[in-house]
Amino acid sequence: MLIDIKELRAIASDRKNIEVSAHTILRLRERKIKLADIYAGIENGEIIEQYPNDKYFPSCLILYFRVNGEPLHFVCSMGNNKIYIITVYVPDFEHWESDFKTRKRVSQ
Repeated sequence: MLIDIKELRAIASDRKNIEVSAHTILRLRERKIKLADIYAGIENGEIIEQYPNDKYFPSCLILYFRVNGEPLHFVCSMGNNKIYIITVYVPDFEHWESDFKTRKRVSQ
């Protein structure tokens, strides 16, 4: 099952439906990313990859440009009328094209 951004946003409209793991809290702190950026990313971001067969629930990668223009990626899953934030990071040019939507191909 693919995640629909409208359904994701509807669930997120009640912040109590968003669960953030201890792992994610650590990543937010060490990467100086605010939880408000995650909320804004759900409201205004774009799903750029889907992972329908993830372990517990379908998940997706969201791209959001912060107020300062910096790109932000976060992975979330959706199930049981909840959103689970899995991880969050600032994408880099080593792994992503300049649009931050396209992964760079690994040459062998």
